[in-house]
Amino acid sequence: MKPLVRNAALSSYVEVSQSLGIDPRALMKRVGLDPVGLALQDRWISGAAVTQLLELSAAASHREDFGLLLAERRRFSNLGPISLVIREEPDVRSALELLVRYGHMYNEMLHSRLSEARGFATLKVSLELGEHMAARQATELAVGAFHGILRSFGMRWQPVSVCFTHRAPADTATHRRVFGPVVEFDREFNGIVFYADDLNAPNLMADPLLRTYARQYFESIAVSRDTTMLDRVRELIEVLLPTGRCSIEQVARSLGVDRRTVHRHLAASDETFSSLLNTTRTQLAGQLVTNPRRSLTEISELLGFSAPSAFSRWFRQQFGCSPREWRVRRTRQQPVAEG
Repeated sequence: MKPLVRNAALSSYVEVSQSLGIDPRALMKRVGLDPVGLALQDRWISGAAVTQLLELSAAASHREDFGLLLAERRRFSNLGPISLVIREEPDVRSALELLVRYGHMYNEMLHSRLSEARGFATLKVSLELGEHMAARQATELAVGAFHGILRSFGMRWQPVSVCFTHRAPADTATHRRVFGPVVEFDREFNGIVFYADDLNAPNLMADPLLRTYARQYFESIAVSRDTTMLDRVRELIEVLLPTGRCSIEQVARSLGVDRRTVHRHLAASDETFSSLLNTTRTQLAGQLVTNPRRSLTEISELLGFSAPSAFSRWFRQQFGCSPREWRVRRTRQQPVAEG
């Protein structure tokens, strides 16, 4: 299975593209990405498609610094749930090591490695796309994002050097504005070199009292690198249901494969897309209908039904009663708190 990235990898893509006079939606459709889906930051999409999109955008805008312009707009929250934990780590070392270890939770094609030698720390960054393709913009976005994260820890931090394996652009103004005069090209690796002592700098954002809670939360949601295709499809079904576009074609597009590949992997687990869709819907429906604060019309939309009547018919087939009757029964079964 080809590597995926969260939609958050394209945070600010539309704004940057429009500011440079190019049509972001047309370019996204060209590589098979859904412009509307960008609003769903935690949705997983093809890493290769994102990489291709960045290269096309750089060419269309005649800006070799396109990826770096995106990196300048990165926020800590773009990392997703892991950002909550990193903010509470006591020092730069523990925060960066956590970010390196769990990088697959926000970007499966990004691989980073932190090493120390002779008083220097080196953060090497590489992209594994599953196929050969140009990746200059995605690489600069990744290195730029790491650089911004290190700067955000509150220290007066400057790297010793920022390295790229590709050639220098015709205009290096953006690179020098972002990285300073230490940016170098035609080097043997992509990444950042800085003093090892900087890793011991305290994280000025951290609240020691919150670290335990943040760690406990993160451990409850941490995803293994061994996540199966079945898990991925189930996650995508949950994300796509509220959009009304939950189809095997859309799931396959998000995974960067064809529908036959999805069918084959599900069959290996004795599942079909229809059975998994129905199981996921049933689980969600039981949770949502029990909540009296959600209207049945809203629940119908969240589960991807075209009309409340269609939802009611489906619900009766699954649960043997109407959604309203189910809600009443569940409410009566809840224990009454003692006064």
